[in-house]
Amino acid sequence: MPGLRSAELGEKPIGKLLVQQAVPASIGILVMSLNVLVDTIFVGNWIGAIAIAAINVVLPVSFFIAALGMAIGIGGSSIISRALGADNTQKALKTFGNQITLTILLSSGLVIPGLIFVNDLIPAFGGKGDIFDPAKIYYIIVLCGVPFLALAMMGNSVIRAEGKPRFAMIAMIVPSVGNLVLDYILINRLNMGMEGAAIATSTSYILCLGYIIWFFLSKNSELKISFSHFRLDIPILKEMSALGLVTLARQAVVSITYLLMNNILFDLGGEDSVTVYAIIARMLMFALFPVLGITQGFLPIAGYNYGAQKYPRVRKSINTAIFYACLMGLVIFAGIMFFAPTIVKVFTSEAGIIEKTPSAMRWVFAAIPIVAIQLIGAAYFQAIGKAVPAFLLTLSRQGFIFIPMILILPLYYGEWGVWISFPLADIISTIITAYFLNREIVKTLK
Repeated sequence: MPGLRSAELGEKPIGKLLVQQAVPASIGILVMSLNVLVDTIFVGNWIGAIAIAAINVVLPVSFFIAALGMAIGIGGSSIISRALGADNTQKALKTFGNQITLTILLSSGLVIPGLIFVNDLIPAFGGKGDIFDPAKIYYIIVLCGVPFLALAMMGNSVIRAEGKPRFAMIAMIVPSVGNLVLDYILINRLNMGMEGAAIATSTSYILCLGYIIWFFLSKNSELKISFSHFRLDIPILKEMSALGLVTLARQAVVSITYLLMNNILFDLGGEDSVTVYAIIARMLMFALFPVLGITQGFLPIAGYNYGAQKYPRVRKSINTAIFYACLMGLVIFAGIMFFAPTIVKVFTSEAGIIEKTPSAMRWVFAAIPIVAIQLIGAAYFQAIGKAVPAFLLTLSRQGFIFIPMILILPLYYGEWGVWISFPLADIISTIITAYFLNREIVKTLK
């Protein structure tokens, strides 16, 4: 039988559950995003604006490998949530053991070629000119810590699937605080530059994994696995891979987007334009924390109740999540429209970047109030185990719409064509997702 905490996902009022799940998720994402944001501010002010661009070049490679852990975590967590909802504890345990084995094998296996081809990968992702040397320093050190991050991201998703959002929140806070403290010591006090920033980041990954291991070994977790659960199970791997492919494909598209954006903007405006994008990318990660928190809080609620065949509760969870996420999106939109110039000045004092960034940032955030519909709609199909629509809807925003736009529009409109691609892709993908989500509700949940 599932423990009391996971059983509550099928019993408590949806509004209360969403708050319990989303608030810790939002706080965790906020702290993690603040970590990235403050880290960028530290690097920009203590090392220089070129260092911001260097980190932005490295992120797609390291995050793609780390995304393997996230993909395995979310794919397996969908199985775990539905298994707990259906009282199938053994399947939940076997899934968790397979998640650990697969994450270790894949993430470690990708680090080696990543290090061998370092001189080819960095320029491919836009690390050209003055950006190359600091990017290479950062890349080599951070890549060695990425397997720890992959395991941590996998474990964090499983903690949420158990219905333990407070512990998942702490797991995100631990590395964030550790990274900022180490940033101050290594960059500011010891003057270690990019090397110090990279060591601080990799160490924070290890701290995060350490906390997650403690959680699963303690009495707080319902999932007490044995060595037999680590043996790979083909049916579970197939189901996990189909669902996890959605997350992995999304991160692969993000990495491709970074590659294209860095190269296109370097050709259009040099190092300054790459830095502008790096600042906006950090703000996207930071400002969307409440919307992403609600989306993460929604996943275990929808998955558990779908597994328990409590379809009215699933419908209620969709409507409630979309309402609150769109409301948060509206607040974010207003903040960016009014305070964009002030935000940019926090990152750098270089006049050219301060002049170019606010207008670009406003265009990028123009459709944020409605993007929650797209995020939650795609997350719903993933939560209930429908891999194909989840895959297609997740890729629709950046893969099928945004990437073609940034390849075509800059040919006619220059750099402005890059920035206008963001809201256009958000609007079109939201309309598509809303159509398929409504059809699913009418066909299945009634």
